[in-house]
Amino acid sequence: MDPKMFCYQCQETAGCTGCTVSGVCGKRPEVAALQDLLVYVTKGLSAVTTRLREEGMQVGREANHLVTLNLFATITNANFDKEAIAARVTQTLEATGALLPQVRDVSGLPEAALWSGTEADYEAKAAAPEVGVLATADEDVRSLRELITYGLKGLAAYSKHANALLQDDEGIDAFIQRALAATLDDGLSVDDLVALALETGRHGVDGMALLDAANTQAYGNPEITTVSLGVRGNPAILVSGHDLRDLEMLLQQTAGTGVDVYTHSEMLPAHYYPALKEHPHLVGNYGGAWWRQREEFERFNGPILMTTNCVVPPAASYRDRLWTTGATGVPGCRHIEGAYGEAKDFSPLIEQALRCDPPEELETGTIVGGFAHEQVFALADAVVDAVKAGAIRAFVVMAGCDGRMRSRSYYTEFAERLPKDTVILTAGCAKYRYNKLGLGDIGGIPRVLDAGQCNDSYSLALIALRLKEVFGLDDINDLPLVFNIAWYEQKAVIVLLALLYLGVKNIHLGPTLPAFLSPNVAKVLVENFGIAGIGTVDDDLRLFFGDVA
Repeated sequence: MDPKMFCYQCQETAGCTGCTVSGVCGKRPEVAALQDLLVYVTKGLSAVTTRLREEGMQVGREANHLVTLNLFATITNANFDKEAIAARVTQTLEATGALLPQVRDVSGLPEAALWSGTEADYEAKAAAPEVGVLATADEDVRSLRELITYGLKGLAAYSKHANALLQDDEGIDAFIQRALAATLDDGLSVDDLVALALETGRHGVDGMALLDAANTQAYGNPEITTVSLGVRGNPAILVSGHDLRDLEMLLQQTAGTGVDVYTHSEMLPAHYYPALKEHPHLVGNYGGAWWRQREEFERFNGPILMTTNCVVPPAASYRDRLWTTGATGVPGCRHIEGAYGEAKDFSPLIEQALRCDPPEELETGTIVGGFAHEQVFALADAVVDAVKAGAIRAFVVMAGCDGRMRSRSYYTEFAERLPKDTVILTAGCAKYRYNKLGLGDIGGIPRVLDAGQCNDSYSLALIALRLKEVFGLDDINDLPLVFNIAWYEQKAVIVLLALLYLGVKNIHLGPTLPAFLSPNVAKVLVENFGIAGIGTVDDDLRLFFGDVA
């Protein structure tokens, strides 16, 4: 029987092979088809912009932002709205049609750059053999093309966050478009595509550096902060996702209204930024990782703003309280408009919050975070002394994503059973598996150092590079550093490629290896970079630390 769809871009894809009936994430086949078409026409637009640059022409910021927003909208758990995706396809075709006449030599442009159907044609075109993941027959070429595309989706997401703070990098945008166009080039060999994947990692480092600079210039360097997990008795708005600019605008508009603002999941690190901490009604973090939101959003009682991906299709009981903005979209939920550099109007959320009950308390207590690169550099002497004295044996990088699979309990048990002389470095929502366990400290240095969001894996890389320098090592892999990373979606892919570009080897990736890695491509990663999966907690503890039971 022919599959209704095919998607294997996330860790939870059905059977670790691919979703063929409906997405585990909640994506329906018709939405999956339109997302495939959106990626296809975005590659076509990218082929045109790349040719224009080769011919010495300038490409406007509007085209750059269109490409990155299109990619962001197709990340797992970002946009489930069929009409919104179709509108983006139309907008992309219009942009391509406007730019194509400026190309002096159209020879060799792919069919994706030349197709110009109407909305009535979208369903048939999306089902055409040249559109979608399975358009590439060769398994290894397909695997590498998807690895690159997913890395570019992650890079595009980080670029959009920087764009929201009025930061752009033409070099990153030009690369994203050149690499997208290259995934349509049948003349590229497997070796060419492997090289392009590593080049994607190099630009991933640049993209995370761009966003880090945008965030810190706007809000200051993250600092050690204690965050409340409880609630107050006021009406409130919950903010999830990753976009700090959206949160900042909401905080400004809720000032003096009596409405509290809470963070959720990946928005937790907002509390670490000095400029955002100045808002007294940013009162705490509510709940845990993204996948628990159905239960947690139900009990929050007030409106919820999803600023980016990590949205789960909501239950009917709180659908009218779930709002989206940016690349995010959910059918039946209201959307807050606002493009690059524009102020968004959150007054409808504030009005709704004032009519709602205060949030129900889920837990009490506090957690501590804010260990981004500058804060850790400030602690460098104490850290180095602890390592030299033998108080700290190793650092364990447990960054990445959380998810629903029961096998992810591995990360909680692994953290609990780590030797007491080890320190966890984390970023992303994977931390919710162990950041409330009370693992203590080593000479005043917390055993869980949370750098922030998934993009703040850049901080972890900078910390590793600084330690390499301090200890006078030639190779980052000679550090007392273990990488045991959880992944879920495409932003984790760009982080992985960035680490590989930086020369990091022997990364363990779980709870399963990506389904989009063919056996031969996986073999290349294993042989050249030491990529491996995870085993049992007992086996992995022995592998990393010897007999520590």
